[in-house]
Formats: sequence, C-alpha cells, structure tokens
Amino acid sequence: MRINLSECIVRSWHERDAPDLAIHANCREIWLNLRDGFPHPYTRTDGEQFIRFCRKQHPETFFAIEVDGQAAGGIGFRLGTDVERISAEVGYWLGRKFWNRGVVTEALVAIRDYAITTHSLTRIYAVSFEYNQASFRVLEKAGFSMEGRLLRSAVKDGKVIDQLMYAYVAPCE
Repeated sequence: MRINLSECIVRSWHERDAPDLAIHANCREIWLNLRDGFPHPYTRTDGEQFIRFCRKQHPETFFAIEVDGQAAGGIGFRLGTDVERISAEVGYWLGRKFWNRGVVTEALVAIRDYAITTHSLTRIYAVSFEYNQASFRVLEKAGFSMEGRLLRSAVKDGKVIDQLMYAYVAPCE
C-alpha cells in the first residue's frame, strides 16, 4: 500500500526500514505516549521484529510514515471484531525531528479515509493519554471529536492516568 501526500508518504513497511525505525522510535518522549507494547529503549532488533510482523499481516493495517526519504514514524489501526466489526482503533507516532510540520495530521486523514473505504467502517477512534495535548490537536485537525474521558483507565510509567477518547464517525450514505 502507498499513499503519496504533500508532507509524507504512508506506505507498507519494508525490511530496509529497520535502521530508520530504530533511530526514530528510540525516544522516551514517544514511548510515554504509546502503549507498553512499544519498547523503550527501541533497538534495531525490535524494528526488524515489528517489520516482519507487519509484512505477515492480512489484511495489512500497520504502515510506515515516510518523510524526507526516511521511515520516520508509524500509523495503523486495529479492526474491531464481532459486533464492533464496523469500528477500528487508530494509533500513530512520529520521530521527534519531524514534529510540528503537519505530517501526522495529514497521515491520519489519509489512513482514516483508507480504513473506512477499504474495510467498510463507520467509526474510527483513538484513545490518548490525558497529558498528550499534541495528539488531541492532531485528532481534532483530522476531524475527530472528543467523546469522553476514561477515568483512571490506564497506567503509564508507573502512574495511573485518565485517557480521552476521540472518534471520527463516517457520514451516512
């Protein structure tokens, strides 16, 4: 998969991305905003394992964000199952040196539309930690609305925290 955008390219992961992935993902500030399944420190071996996992996915739902020729971040979604099969949870991250350029907002809009169209979804949502103001701004710019606060619903870095749920609901046909 490949979507060419003005600030970035959203595309499938390739084995050659492992060195870039290890460089850009190995950042505590990024780790603090992601689930604990995202390792810290982040090594090249972690990147290689993740890319192998992504390359085996069917359907493919985790993608690289390429900026200036580098795999600078990641974006993906988890399809819902059973009665929630019309929904998906989206997540994303971007290497620190590429922040504040509109890259993630552009990638999120592209993935939002791709997921809805490709998988016949009606809703895409994201759950962000209460302190992640940058993520809230990205979600709002991408057309997501805050639906609620999940009180004391997560633990990160040893602290119990709230999460905020944002969602984009596809227009009815």
